This record gives sequence, structure tokens and C-alpha cells, in this order.
Amino acid sequence: PVYPYDRELFRRPDEEETPPNPLAMATGEVPVDDQEERAADSVVKSKNFWAAEEPETVIKPDCVVNLEKHLKFYLEDGMDVLELGAGSNSYTSSLKFNTHVGIAASTKYMNSNPSLTEKLTLDLNDCTEDVGVNAFPENMYNKFDVVLISNTVDFLTEPKEVFKSAYRTLKPGGKMIVAFTDKNMYKDAFENQMTKMWRTMTDDQHMWVVGSFFEFSAGKGWSGLKGFDISPAKPTNFLQEKITNTGGMYVVQATKNEVNEMEAGKEEEGFESMLWLTPTLESRDKMLITPRLARMYTRLPGARDTILKNVNLLPAVYASLVKMDSFAFPFNLQAQLAANLISESGFEGSEKQLNALEEGLGLQTPGETWTMIGTETAVLNPEEKVDLLTFIVPRFGEVSDDIMSDFAAGIRPTKEVLMEKGLAEADACLVGTELLARDFLGSEDVEKEDFGRWITEMSREEAEGILAARKSFKSKSEEELNRFVTEREERLKKEQEEREQMMKQVEKAREERTMFFNDETGKMEFIDGKDDE
Repeated sequence: PVYPYDRELFRRPDEEETPPNPLAMATGEVPVDDQEERAADSVVKSKNFWAAEEPETVIKPDCVVNLEKHLKFYLEDGMDVLELGAGSNSYTSSLKFNTHVGIAASTKYMNSNPSLTEKLTLDLNDCTEDVGVNAFPENMYNKFDVVLISNTVDFLTEPKEVFKSAYRTLKPGGKMIVAFTDKNMYKDAFENQMTKMWRTMTDDQHMWVVGSFFEFSAGKGWSGLKGFDISPAKPTNFLQEKITNTGGMYVVQATKNEVNEMEAGKEEEGFESMLWLTPTLESRDKMLITPRLARMYTRLPGARDTILKNVNLLPAVYASLVKMDSFAFPFNLQAQLAANLISESGFEGSEKQLNALEEGLGLQTPGETWTMIGTETAVLNPEEKVDLLTFIVPRFGEVSDDIMSDFAAGIRPTKEVLMEKGLAEADACLVGTELLARDFLGSEDVEKEDFGRWITEMSREEAEGILAARKSFKSKSEEELNRFVTEREERLKKEQEEREQMMKQVEKAREERTMFFNDETGKMEFIDGKDDE
């Protein structure tokens, strides 16, 4: 899925866009929205607010009791805990952690929290898109058993980035627990800091949206996503309900998955792990490129080190690909081109190579070389053009500009010679560009005269043999990719069936509830007193 939330949903009241003045619109004086300036201003306002002497978020006593019970059920003594947006109460007083690190924009509330063993002042709203919270200490990565976020998510202007940073701090198997109240519990004191999403959506919508932040931060890097309504029981008497107003308390949590090692037969799972936090790529892109990377890794043993090293170049490649019209250049071809490029040892993601990629895709005004290449290869189908880009783009910066020009200028005469031997124009273009690319771009020692003599002396049978080998290779590649895709679809179908079965079991358990939470023992117990079998 593609991240569906507009930035306006995460604005505070004083940051929301003001509707244009009709008079200003009539005179053409439409204000320019500088998003970078607004983001910087938002960070300053956030820091100033939390540094000031403002009241703390206070939740109702019954909600505190239920949150403490929930945390006690899922946490244990001796754990290493990180708390983001920490205040004076962590709701874990009955537990003794090994370490309990608090991070917040101000230390004023953390200083009165007896549970915290360490404190760090850091504004969670100061983020870089697709990266995470700025200045987040890397020595905290893979260090904690639990990340807690209590009564804070309603103030986050960049929640996806905060969840990314939180994910990095967890050990594999660690749990992230996000607790929040209904939107009215401390509205009077903090409404000016709450995001528009929090102020305008219902509590049920909050549960769903917070759960989606897990998905959009690290995707399949999370598992066991669950939501809990731990609100105190509402009075059954109408008059008493009006007087009591217990308020709502909710929790959404998930577990960080173990990283899949690159093992034989599990290449796709290995690449999935590597892409969990990769920026720029949408979930759709990751789903499409993963089987292609696995196939290339399996089929090209000599390129394995290059592929693993170049995976981190995918965001730079996709920064160009996302500009493409998905109808003119479908997502599956984008994934194939990206996978092809990072398997090339000469591809380094340099500025020159990325500019060449955009020229080849028509995203920049093409120079003379690319104009000539585009004109002479217009008969190639999209898949063949992807193969051509794969070979040409990495050579920019690797061979001289003169050789690139010679390659482009040589396409037409090479194609004409092969057509004279009986090849159709499209086939002549396919074979000719491949031979030119291999000889001219693969080596600086090839002379134009020698190449021209070789092509002229080539027999029709030899040319058709090269064409047949090229098409056979393509057919085999397509078969391998189809096999990977089929296996993936079967695996996803099985996972979906297991999820549906689990949901049926959960629903059945709700209907036939036989357990309750015993306050005295702190455990779930059967109502009839029978032991769990």
C-alpha cells in the first residue's frame, strides 16, 4: 500500500492552511506554501511548547489502573526499555527493569519520574522524511526489549519516522507498545499541540491509523499487530454514566521480526528483510522487486556480492522511477530495471549515472547521445529497452563520452547491415545494440573499423543464432521469474488463510470467553478454575 495520509492531517491548529482570501484570489495574489519553512517553524514551536512550564498529560485513575495492568501482563523484570515521549509516570512502577531510558523534548517531567535510569532530550517531531528522528543515537539500535509510547502519538507530526526510529532500537523479537486515550481526556490543556488527525477522527479511527503506522514504517518487519480497548467499564445506569465519564484507553502493539539470513532457498525472505526500512520504495515496489532480486541472486552467483552491496542504491534509483507515468512505464518494468541496475558491478549510483538514467527515461531533456539512441531504438519493445538501459547507464562515468557517442552513432549502420542479412528491423535493432554495447561499451580497445568489418562478414545464420540465443535467454528468465512469482503468491495465500483462521479462532474465543484477568495473581485465569491444558 501507498502512504495515504496528507501532511495536513499532522498539522497543529495554528499550522493549518488558511483558506485563500477571495479578494486575493481575484487579484491573483495567491500565497505560496513553503513546506520546508513550515516544517522548520513546526519544530521550533514544538520545542518551545514542551520546554515551557505547561501542565502534564494527566489521564483518569481508572485508565491508569488498566494501563498498568496491561503493561505488567506484557512486560517483565530485567528488561531493557526505551520510552519515547516520557513524562513523570511510565505506568510501570511494579516492574524493575535493567535499564529504562526516557526520551522527550524536555527533561522537566522526566526528572520527576523515578522509573527512568537515563534521560535524553530530543524532539520527536524533528525528523527527516523516510529516515527517522534527527540526531537519534545510533548506539541505541538493536538494544531494547521494549519501546513504550504513552500519551504521545497524538502530538507526533511525523509519526511514521518516529516508528522507524523506534523499530531500529528494538532487538529482534522486541515489542513496541503505543498507548493513548480518547481525544477529549486532556483536550483542554493540549488541544493546541494535537494534530488535526487526532482532533477530527474517532477513537476507532485512531486505533486503525496507529496500527497503519507500523505497516508504513517497516512493513513486514513487524508481526503480531494487535489493538486493545482497555477502557474502564462504563456504568450501566444512564445517570451514573453522565456523572462518572470514565474516558477511553487504548493500546496498539506489535513485535519486531527476526531478520532473515540470506540462505539457499530463502533468498526472497532475505531480501524482504533488507528492504523493511528502505526509504522511497512503497510496499508495492518492495513486493515487485523482491522476487526479481532473489531470482538474480540465485541465477548469477558471480554478481551476488554486487547485488548485496548495491541494495542500498535502490532509493536513489526509485527517486527517478517514481516520476514516471505508471501507464507508460509500468511498476513491474520499473522493478525489473532497478533490479538489473544494482546487479551491474559498474553501477555506483553516481550523479552522472542517475542523470543518464533520467535522460534515458525521458525525465530530463536528452542530450545528443540519448536523442540518437532513442530515435534509433524506437522499434524495441519496453522489456528490451529496459535491458538496453541496464547496460548503458552504468557505463556513464566508466567509459569516455566519445565512446558513448560512437555507440549511439553506430546503431543505425549496424542495424542496416543486419537487415540486409534478412533480419526484421526490430530483431536487427535488438541484436545490433547488444553487440555494439558489448564491444564498444565493454572495452575501450575496440576500433570502429574492426567492428564494422566483423558485422559485415557475419553470415545470416550467425546473426540468427545470436538472436535465437538472446530470445532463449529471455524466455528462460521469464520462466524463472514466473516460478518465483507463483511460489510467492502461494506463500502469501497460505499466510492469508492462516490469518483468517486465527481471526475465526479469536472471534470464537470472544463468543465463548472462559478466561479473565485476575488482579491478585496478575495472570489470565479460567473462569471455572480449570487449569489450562
